[in-house]
This record gives sequence, C-alpha cells and structure tokens, in this order.
Amino acid sequence: MKTAPIELIRPQWDAPANVRAFSTTRLGGVSAGPWSSLNLGDHVGDEPAAVAENRRRLVQVLELPGEPAWLRQVHGTRVRRPDDEDPCADACATRLPGEVCVVMTADCLPVLLCNAAGTRVAAAHAGWRGLLGGVLEATLDRFDDPPDQVMAWMGPAIGPDAFEVGDEVRQAFLAHDSDDSGHFRSHGTGHWLADLYGLARARLARRGVSRISGGDLCTFSDSTRFFSYRRDGISGRMASLIWLQT
Repeated sequence: MKTAPIELIRPQWDAPANVRAFSTTRLGGVSAGPWSSLNLGDHVGDEPAAVAENRRRLVQVLELPGEPAWLRQVHGTRVRRPDDEDPCADACATRLPGEVCVVMTADCLPVLLCNAAGTRVAAAHAGWRGLLGGVLEATLDRFDDPPDQVMAWMGPAIGPDAFEVGDEVRQAFLAHDSDDSGHFRSHGTGHWLADLYGLARARLARRGVSRISGGDLCTFSDSTRFFSYRRDGISGRMASLIWLQT
C-alpha cells in the first residue's frame, strides 16, 4: 500500500547535538477511518496490524536505536525508566544512550526535556490532571542538574482558545497556586478556557527552568495535521520521542 511520507515535527531548541527529538503528526501511516493515518496508539480501537505497521515505519524513518518505551498512560505522575517492566506511567526518563523515551497524546501536552550536557533526557505526558498532580515536577526530579541547565520543549496540544473546562478544574489549580488564575479565561457561567501551555510554563518556571520553547501548535484547530480527542471523540494518538544518540 502506498502512503504519504511520515510528517514529523522537529523541536526548535538549543539541545545538544547528541539529543534527538521529534513529534509525529497524523500523516504518513496506514490506519483508516477516524485513526487515519499515522495512529500510534494501540488502545483506541484501531486495527492492531495497522498500529504495528505504523510503529514499524516510525522506527525505520527515525532510524531509532531501539523500540520506544511505550507507556500505558493514566494521567498520573509516575516516571518510568525505559527498562522498567511496568509500563503504567506518564513520563519516561533515561541517561543511557540508545533508550527511546516516548509519550502519546491527542490534546494533552507532550513535554520533552534534556540537560545542557546531553547526558539525560525525558518525556512527559501532561494533561490537566497530570499537570495538577505534578508530573512535570516528578520528571524534573530525575535531573541532577541545576535548573538553568535543563531545557524543555512543549509539543502539539489543545490550544488556549479551544480547551474548555469547568469551575472545578480552575479552582483545583488556584488552590495550588493563585497565580494560575491568569491561565484561565471566562467562557460563560461556570466555564473557562484553560491554557495548558501557560500552566506548564508556570510549573517549570517555579522549579527554576527558564529554557522553555514550543507551545504554539493546537491539535484541536488543525484537523489536517493532528489527532484531537476533544474534537473528534474517536481519535488516534501522536507520539513525541526523545533519546540520546549512541
């Protein structure tokens, strides 16, 4: 079967040369229907053979040094090592070259991190529950570096003009830090538009991380390039990957 080439997004950041990082779009795979076409999620109702082929193509195109450490994401804060047998986690971190950290998203925010020395990388899945629970802080705890030596890139996620939440979500964030009020805009009685990117930047900044890039690609508004669970209900998943080149 002929398909279009896999379309990838390369982070624009000042990561060391041995750090490799990419996010996928929905373009370049073999899946059909609402999962068309590069669906990488094996838990969303797509044909298993199609998902396996999409993953195989991704490994081949990126010339990955090994199979990515696919997670079973639960909107929590656990950080996994790639060699950990328990896949239930929402972040992955490693200092070993050749181990590929990956998170899958379809509106939630993927955050890729590395240190300036090029000796440690991590990937975090940060929806609002994970952000509130502290998944970014838990991931940063895997870095021994001073905060000014850590950099983060925020991949495609639902944008601040599309992510509607209720009062309970806003109040939960404000109970943690009242400064987060600036990341919510009123959208009718009891409804708010939340800025995931802004909330993530604030979390990183509170830990002293200032080298933050990305955060300008909205999954909800670009149906050609991105899956969006909030927009479509039944949806595929994109992947954000990072590893240390061997």
